[in-house]
Amino acid sequence: MTQIIRSLNDLSDRYDALFCDLWGCLHNGVTPFPAAVAALQAFRAGGGKVILVTNAPRPKSSIIKQLDAMGLPRDTWDDIASSGDATQAAMLSGAAGPRVYHIGAPKDEPFFTDFEDDLAELAANTTITRVPLDQATGIICTGLADDLTETPDDYRGKLLMAKAKGLKMLCANPDIIVDMGEKRLYCAGALAQLYEQMGGEALYYGKPHPPIYDLARKRLGLDEARILCVGDGIFTDVQGGIGEGLDTLFVTGGLAAQEFGPDIHNPDNDLLLNWLAGHQLSATYAIGYLR
Repeated sequence: MTQIIRSLNDLSDRYDALFCDLWGCLHNGVTPFPAAVAALQAFRAGGGKVILVTNAPRPKSSIIKQLDAMGLPRDTWDDIASSGDATQAAMLSGAAGPRVYHIGAPKDEPFFTDFEDDLAELAANTTITRVPLDQATGIICTGLADDLTETPDDYRGKLLMAKAKGLKMLCANPDIIVDMGEKRLYCAGALAQLYEQMGGEALYYGKPHPPIYDLARKRLGLDEARILCVGDGIFTDVQGGIGEGLDTLFVTGGLAAQEFGPDIHNPDNDLLLNWLAGHQLSATYAIGYLR
C-alpha cells in the first residue's frame, strides 16, 4: 500500500541516500523547483547523500553545466549518474560496433567528446567513428534532432533502413516524453520504442534498466546504504527502483499530475491507488511535489 507523505523530512531518518530524478522532480527543464531544492539541501544537511540519477543522454560534466546555468545550487547533490554516462560505457565496450550513426541534437555532442574519469582511459584506447547510416555498424540515439518540432514519425524512413541492415540501437534516454515548461517533448525512448515496433533491436542504459543503477551505486560509494529512489516517472523511477529492490517515492505532480485530483500538491488517495493498480505498480511512498 502506497503511503502519501507531506514532506521528504518525514522519511529522512530512514534513508542514507537518495537516487533523485531531475526533470519533473527537481526542475521543469527551465528552472529549479524551490521546495525541491530546499528538501534536498535539508536531507544533505542531516547527513544524507544525494545522487542525481537522470535519463539525460549527455555525460555528467554536461549535466553539471546545464544545472549551473539553470541556477540549481551545488549543495543539493553529491554526485550525478546519467544515462549518457552509462551508454558511453556500452559504446566504448563495443555494443554498437566501431562505426556509429548518431540520431540526436547538436546539444548532445558532448556524448562523443566528454568522458568522466571512470571512462577516460577506456575512451583513450577505443576508436569509435561517426559515419552515415549506410556505413554504420550501430546507432547511438540521444534524442530527436529538433525535439521542439519533430515527432518519431519523422524518423520512420531512417529506422526502416536501420532495421533492414540489422543495426542495434543504443538508446541513451529511455524516457518517452518530458515536459519543458508547458511544452511536452519526445525523447530518445520514443524513437527506440518505434524501432522495436518495426522489429529492430534497441538496448537501454537509463532508468528503469540496471546499468544506470550500477553506476549510481558506484558513485554513491557507500556499502549497505539504505537508498530511496525519488521521481515522477512510474515506468522509470518507480519501476526501476522496484527492480533494484529499493524503496520508491513517487512524485505525483510531474508527468501524471492530472490523474490524481484537482489539488496537484496533494494527490487523492483513492485516485492514486486505483491508478497505480491499473499500472500494476506500487510505490512505497507518494508526494504531490518534492518538498
